[in-house]
Amino acid sequence: MSSSSPAGKKATKATIRADNEKLILEAAEAVFAESGFRGATTSQIAERAGIPKANLHYYFPTKKVLYRQVVHNIFTIWLEAANSFDDCDDPVSALSSYISLKMDISRQYPNGSKVWANEILHGAPVIQDYLETSLRDWTQSRVIIINRWISEGKIRPVDPNYLLYMIWSTTQHYADFNHQIETLNQHSPLTDIQFETAKKTVISIILQGIGATPNDRS
Repeated sequence: MSSSSPAGKKATKATIRADNEKLILEAAEAVFAESGFRGATTSQIAERAGIPKANLHYYFPTKKVLYRQVVHNIFTIWLEAANSFDDCDDPVSALSSYISLKMDISRQYPNGSKVWANEILHGAPVIQDYLETSLRDWTQSRVIIINRWISEGKIRPVDPNYLLYMIWSTTQHYADFNHQIETLNQHSPLTDIQFETAKKTVISIILQGIGATPNDRS
């Protein structure tokens, strides 16, 4: 099909739009991570993206719309990482996969995690509705699964909420406090080997703490 056909032009426009939105969102993620919602400006974001400010507002009419999209993107990535919980009867596999993916996300999307952390530290003025709807619903669905594992004797009795808080804080530490980690690592980012060791350590400690290690199961 010729690119000059209506379908071809539509595909080209869609591709251009997707590329431009991706460029803007990456720039916005970095600026919001550095300056927070209040401190960031769309002019800064447009400059970081290398586009005119008018182009930015063509895709995202307000700073708030853009900010919420950045938050939505990282939240969606986190939710997808938790798919390991779904219909999984094995807490070792489910939690190992979840923790590993959450740490990978912290390494790949540190700015997104920092945007979320900054928002929460300021009392979630822009995304409180996320906390009271999407996050609450997701958390409750995982609480049900963890309680089922407990009732089946697959892990020790623990408060599911506190277990999730521990996983979140530990895994996101590698994004929110990566400067501290690099400073203590001779001012260098963790190597792939070091990061894999970190993941295995976190997984091992959490699984052992709830009695969900492979060696503990018959």
